[in-house]
Amino acid sequence: MSRKAILDWSEHLPESARIWLDGRVVEEVECIIGDFAGIARGKVMPARKFVDLERSFLPISIFYQTITGEYSDYDSEESWTETDMVLKPDLDTAVASPWAEDVTIQIIHDMETLSGEPVTIAPRYVLKKILAAYKRKGWKPVIAPELEFYLTKPNVDPDIPLEPPIGRSGRQGAGRQVYSIAAIDEYTAVIDTIYDYAEAQGLEIDTIIQEGGAGQIEINLNHGDPLLLADQVFTFKRTIREAALKHNCYATFMAKPMEGEPGSAMHLHMSVVNSRTGENVFSNEDGSPSDLFHHFIGGQQHYLTSIISLLAPYVNSYRRLVPGVSAPINLEWGEDNRSTGLRVPTSGPAARRVENRVVGMDTNPYLSMAACLACGYLGMIDKIEPREKLSGNAYALPHALPRELFEGLRQMQKFPKLRKLLGEEFCRMYENIKMREFEDYLRVISPWEREHLLLNV
Repeated sequence: MSRKAILDWSEHLPESARIWLDGRVVEEVECIIGDFAGIARGKVMPARKFVDLERSFLPISIFYQTITGEYSDYDSEESWTETDMVLKPDLDTAVASPWAEDVTIQIIHDMETLSGEPVTIAPRYVLKKILAAYKRKGWKPVIAPELEFYLTKPNVDPDIPLEPPIGRSGRQGAGRQVYSIAAIDEYTAVIDTIYDYAEAQGLEIDTIIQEGGAGQIEINLNHGDPLLLADQVFTFKRTIREAALKHNCYATFMAKPMEGEPGSAMHLHMSVVNSRTGENVFSNEDGSPSDLFHHFIGGQQHYLTSIISLLAPYVNSYRRLVPGVSAPINLEWGEDNRSTGLRVPTSGPAARRVENRVVGMDTNPYLSMAACLACGYLGMIDKIEPREKLSGNAYALPHALPRELFEGLRQMQKFPKLRKLLGEEFCRMYENIKMREFEDYLRVISPWEREHLLLNV
């Protein structure tokens, strides 16, 4: 493969990648997919091989792995044969890997069977399936995610609690500094690198703010197509981690990484527009809220607890969903009310939207977006009426969300209609993976148990 052939191939990449290359020749290509946890898995190869490659494969067993690297005991022939899947590059997703030593491009891939059918348990396909359901009705969802995460000191011993990093002042980050510009400036080196990497990748940042936790940052992305935004979140998580590592700290997307500090969410702002006119279907012609708006909320309230394990996928996730730490405990809705699980932000009719505040930052973005949109879709299709909006304190109401992962997984059996929309095979595989993770967790003895039970029971 000649240099000219690689340059010719590079001309088909997105504009942001071509600008970053600036005439340089691509040396390596990262062929990646997102597994159930949202971890990038795949292959790295020389660009000349990628250009000449007819087909590339990965075993389906990558979707059978738990967060610990164990394999679930899924009762199927593929679990033993580890059937190959075909990697199908989506060149529209090609972005730079600006932290790499070589000139490297990463490309998100879809997965197909050897016969050319989509792999139905692949998270990116699950989201595509939900978007196709909206398209058949003449609707197009619009999403804007908010990404919360913590910067911490490097932590190589999991038995030692995480600590905030040392800022430019030489002091450790402090909590309760929400929206503080000075707190953001403490980590300006990391944030500048995030901006540099994002610019190299063509990723647009709307705003960056200091959140309520010590070393907790929030990055807001611009609204747009859910698949595009899910790809961006998937890419951004890796980008932020790399930027932090460059400055000798960690970036963690755990839902609740530190005791006494608030958790990290991925709030999703969701609206739906008419595919033909582009008008927001959540608003009537006179600017008032439409029936579809209320039915979308009704669908969230009716179905969301049954797929809570997609929005809170780990045992740690439920440590965030407790009263008094800026996270919801129920699915009440209200206008400009941050105590509710479903908030309607202040906006004009064209921007009317629903903010789902339940979703944790530890989720797979493809699956959490698919799940929330699926609930809203069924609400609109079935004309589900929401409860009365709440103007008071939702924390004063009963805790109405599952308290832990096992309870959340049991909820997945409640609504066959929702399971069919997401894909029955996917739901069974997801339940199996998460149950294996939960059982592995039960084998671990925590410091709390040693502290309080060792000599007292």
